[in-house]
Amino acid sequence: MPKLKTRKAAAKRFRATGSGKIVRRKAYKSHLLQHKSSARKSRLSKLVVIDETNDDNVRLMLPYL
Repeated sequence: MPKLKTRKAAAKRFRATGSGKIVRRKAYKSHLLQHKSSARKSRLSKLVVIDETNDDNVRLMLPYL
């Protein structure tokens, strides 16, 4: 059986925690930041566990995660 290929776009966006959960970054934190409050920017900086509805699809894209 051939080796499975990793979707590189997904590999740049997701990573696994030590317990095996997949985490992602939040959107809206790259530019246009001066009108956003510090609290909002702090919230946007945190990592989030992906939703369970997307979990299977992301794991298919990242077979060696």
